[in-house]
Amino acid sequence: MGDIVIIAAKNPQMLVYARVGAIVRDESRKEEWWQVTLHLLSIPLQTVEWTLRTAQFTGQEIFTMGGEGRFIKAVRFAESPLPMQPDLEKPGQGKTRKTALRVIK
Repeated sequence: MGDIVIIAAKNPQMLVYARVGAIVRDESRKEEWWQVTLHLLSIPLQTVEWTLRTAQFTGQEIFTMGGEGRFIKAVRFAESPLPMQPDLEKPGQGKTRKTALRVIK
């Protein structure tokens, strides 16, 4: 949960990132299947829930939906320190602070 994944499909041709939400065991099936909630990072933002086996949502297996191939794989971003920038609130003092994103409601 919380991973960023890339989803690729042939038809419709698609390449999109998503954030993994809940992963819940699908108790209605004998084998290990999971209800995987994906928050697609697209415009507009969308949330989908797919029933997948572990190998399918961990990038180990290509699977089909409606007869069309799909692939999901977690993306690992390189860790890097936040860039430093001058403190804009106190000009001329040469102090630096870390940049950060703010949530605007």
